[in-house]
Amino acid sequence: MTEHSKTDGLPGMETPATQQVPERAQPRNERMSGAKIECNACPVLCQISEGRLGACDRYANREGLLVRVDPVVFLRRTLDKDEPLLVPFAAGASDEGPAEWRGDLLHTDQVFVTGVGASTTYPDYKPAPFIVSSQVDGVDMVTVVTEGIFSYCSFKVKIDTDRFLGAEQANVRMKGEVVGHVTTAEYGSQMLSLGGVHHLTGGSKKEGRVTVDMMQALGNKQAVELTIDGGAQLVIQAGLAPIVNGVLEQRMRVGCGSAVVGIFAKQFLGLADEVVVLDDHITGVLTEHQAGRCLDMKPSGLDMRGRKSTPGRYFQVANPGNGWGGTDIADPLSIIEGWDPQVAWPGLRMLMTSTTGEHAAWYVLNEQLQAVPQDMPAAVRDIVERIGENCEPSLCSVMFLAGAGGSLRAGVTENPVLLTRAIKQALVNVTCGGAPAFVWPGGGITVMSDVLRMPDNSFGTVPTPAIIAPIEFSMRLSDYQALGGHMAHVRSLQEVLKQGSWHSDGAPTALSWQAQPQANPWPLGQDPMLG
Repeated sequence: MTEHSKTDGLPGMETPATQQVPERAQPRNERMSGAKIECNACPVLCQISEGRLGACDRYANREGLLVRVDPVVFLRRTLDKDEPLLVPFAAGASDEGPAEWRGDLLHTDQVFVTGVGASTTYPDYKPAPFIVSSQVDGVDMVTVVTEGIFSYCSFKVKIDTDRFLGAEQANVRMKGEVVGHVTTAEYGSQMLSLGGVHHLTGGSKKEGRVTVDMMQALGNKQAVELTIDGGAQLVIQAGLAPIVNGVLEQRMRVGCGSAVVGIFAKQFLGLADEVVVLDDHITGVLTEHQAGRCLDMKPSGLDMRGRKSTPGRYFQVANPGNGWGGTDIADPLSIIEGWDPQVAWPGLRMLMTSTTGEHAAWYVLNEQLQAVPQDMPAAVRDIVERIGENCEPSLCSVMFLAGAGGSLRAGVTENPVLLTRAIKQALVNVTCGGAPAFVWPGGGITVMSDVLRMPDNSFGTVPTPAIIAPIEFSMRLSDYQALGGHMAHVRSLQEVLKQGSWHSDGAPTALSWQAQPQANPWPLGQDPMLG
């Protein structure tokens, strides 16, 4: 298979060298060439010639069969290093499982079918491709498994840095196209909202294509390069430190300037007469701060620039930037308006530091009450280094956020609202590729999951454009029946291993075994589902 189908408006792409997983070909369009088959796994409806791929790289025409080119991912609680990682569904299958598989698959509570590679329910009326029964601790369970076609989805990215990335609401771009925006900063982190339906479908065709490519790469734990209007250039990747304007970030601050003053106040007592912790948001001044007062520290007479909030806490001492403490300050003395000669004294010792300890300077007042740089005493340097020690490594965290719409719910039940209600009643456990998913309160099924806890290459695309991502709904078999589930399509794990998806035509298919990540709870063993 060396080419793509010729679908209007979609560029050709190279064929991946991967395993092939058949799906049942759809009824032929009467106007379509007899040498082609139609794929209806998404709304594009590619007409695929022999030996070619569909536009999504996920389906192909092999000898007149519509085949899936990547395997379905199965999780096991433990995986022996000598056991095969990729085996066919049907070849040599028996009640004990495929001949190539040496594990005991009768222990169904050790195996979980994920939506990665499972296929979709499009055109929405089809039951999910896998509706798998199993037994856990004597309880009959069922897991409904599918890949969702998500137009309403985005990534929320947490970037651990004090650097100024861009103003709130500033556009984030990739290859010149707007793909998201800067959102509200959090404690020690800058936040981006990337993707979403308006960028996927509400702009130009190029904006949609660039957005979906960015989302697929980011979800699959790959690096993406972004620029922010009026701000920074970024390279971000889930689980790695960000690169801001070409510089690899190292530390996430231990706290704001006020918090750092309070945390380390007692350690500075007797070593410094004043400590200023410079911060973009809340700069702390030790002798004015309640911590300094409780320690009976003598006032220093320091007159700070900015807006005083509460004693020892100052706002707006500088503008955001890439200097000290996430400000635009290169010279920390520039935030000092002066000294009260009735309070300050020659020889006063002052430490100025950033919230991460990456910037620090030691000063002593001369006879004219001017701060003169001096070598920092070793004991003070030790505390500055301790500030740095308390800073966690800077990382990028990527959360997938999506709304499970009609096709997903219809694949579970003919009455979708019953699934929504069952989830809100904690009768159904929702996972994404076996990874835990937080379900937002309120209407609908809006889920959020950490991409680092999902299997590799969990995300795909279709050129509508939309994101493809796995989702699973696990519940008691009795609850599934009560919500009007597709009971006629419930099959045991052994049956699934013999024939693959329920709409498979029996041709050889492939599955991939992966060990359940230790950080994730087992999808079929979580309360309150099992009581």
